[in-house]
Amino acid sequence: MANLLFFAVEMIVVSGFSLGASGLNMNYYFLSCPLAELIVKNTVNRALQNDPTLAAGLLRMHFHDCFIEGCDGSVLIDSNDNTAEKDSPANLSLRGYEVIDDIKEALEKQCPGVVSCADILAMAARDAVFFAGGPVYDIPKGRKDGRRSKIEDTINLPAPIFNASQLIKVFGQHGFSAKDMVALSGAHTLGVARCSSFKQRLTPVDPSLDSQFAKTLSKTCSGGDNAEQPFDSTRNDFDNLYFNALVSNNGVLASDQTLYTTPQTRNIVNSYAMNQALFFLDFQQAMVKMSTLDVKEGSKGEVRKNCRKIN
Repeated sequence: MANLLFFAVEMIVVSGFSLGASGLNMNYYFLSCPLAELIVKNTVNRALQNDPTLAAGLLRMHFHDCFIEGCDGSVLIDSNDNTAEKDSPANLSLRGYEVIDDIKEALEKQCPGVVSCADILAMAARDAVFFAGGPVYDIPKGRKDGRRSKIEDTINLPAPIFNASQLIKVFGQHGFSAKDMVALSGAHTLGVARCSSFKQRLTPVDPSLDSQFAKTLSKTCSGGDNAEQPFDSTRNDFDNLYFNALVSNNGVLASDQTLYTTPQTRNIVNSYAMNQALFFLDFQQAMVKMSTLDVKEGSKGEVRKNCRKIN
């Protein structure tokens, strides 16, 4: 039954986008680089077998890319004449650049100058979700790489101290509903937060925080600002335990727990906590939507030879 559901969902997603959301296409590399999808999938699989924590890194990197200047691979560019996005305080904890480099190197050998870094990042995030046990979904391809990457643009990333109203507003500016926002927040089922992003909840203790969990977070922070706290008890598994944690007032970030304390989003959290299949369904649809944010096409972008440098 579950397999039929995911097959049906994939058909919905494919039929909605195959003829081109913004000119993108599910089979964009079918003729120009037929092994592209397989190369991405195999490289991501190998990387996650060596280090399962990279699933969270790849998913987060895709999100941080798309929210700034659209899904154009700008987060991958190294600082040169100006300070790039990746050197913003909000992006210093991003991980997985070497996985993207490995994929790009393999693709350049197979079909030079064809597959964009923006598409590589979008496909790698999709495959990371799958290999971590999350939903199967496909995304349209054909993004071009952007030529701009500036630290000042990252001011538009949602902050870990945002409340639900601020989150609804910032996601709404990108065309997402409150439900989309909560589903995408479920990406926090993977990975960890650093103490620096939640320590402000501990003195005084945030009333929305379970008292025992507050002690856990304080103990984590005794290791310093870079000490890490998993978002839920299965940090490398894509599941719905993140939402169960929110229901128990065990959200790590203020921007996590606010989803449960706010009436406008509480019912969505409850529904995902009770029904993992529903969360998977809404997450994959929101991810397809996110992957098509403000994409560059044609002469508005390029296909980088090296994901870290503009051609």
